Amino acid sequence: MLQNVVLPGPAPWGFRLSGGIDFNQPLIITRITPGSKAAAANLCPGDVILAIDGFGTESMTHADAQDRIKAAAHQLCLKIDRAETRLWSPQLSEDGKAHPFKINLESEPQDVNYFEHKHNIRPKPFIIPGRSSETTASVPPQSDVYRMLHDNRDEPTQPRQSGSFRVLQELVNDGPDDRPAGTRSVRAPVTKVHGGAGSTQKMPFCDKCGSGIVGAVVKARDKYRHPECFVCADCNLNLKQKGYFFVEGKLYCETHARARTRPPEGYDTVTLYPKA
Repeated sequence: MLQNVVLPGPAPWGFRLSGGIDFNQPLIITRITPGSKAAAANLCPGDVILAIDGFGTESMTHADAQDRIKAAAHQLCLKIDRAETRLWSPQLSEDGKAHPFKINLESEPQDVNYFEHKHNIRPKPFIIPGRSSETTASVPPQSDVYRMLHDNRDEPTQPRQSGSFRVLQELVNDGPDDRPAGTRSVRAPVTKVHGGAGSTQKMPFCDKCGSGIVGAVVKARDKYRHPECFVCADCNLNLKQKGYFFVEGKLYCETHARARTRPPEGYDTVTLYPKA
């Protein structure tokens, strides 16, 4: 619907534009400032501006439209195209003008009979027209099922038990000699504690001082000694990394081992070291 709107000057006018030929969109009013001249002239968001002061906007860019609006000093004439349907606005009108600071949040009245289902209404049973809402018993009154349901209604009944529960109950009630056939006693598995390798190892004893060895140990053949007890039996020279010799079950250095060893006549004593 085409309309001509005249806004009295001077600026500001109180509306915002968008679009233009540079955006490939028409010039459209996107926002109206409440209480402004545009609001007083009943301009609405979504109005399409077709002309500004008699100049068509088909070939105007966004900047050209802004310049044309700024050039208007005494009044601004706009030719707009408004759609037939308008969005609901919560503005409150007083004396035929929209109030800039008051809004109306009251909903429009609606016909509740239009809706098929209504909320907060107690549901009713679905009844087919021509039929009674009372259900009829499908079992004849004189049948065996009918008598069984009504005769045993007041008699106490035993609770239902599963087969596994009954077998366990019989095992508990019966003695050890009255055990049912096909059953056997089962014992809980016992975990055997295996001793570690370190628990069976014995502490070695020093061959010289006779005390136990804790920590570093020196083994010569089948005998154990402390590192400080690994010495020559004559001169107490530490034999570590110097070679040792067993003579009659005692440790000696090379010098004293030669002194205690006499070769047969005509032979010389030669020291032989084992291969590494």
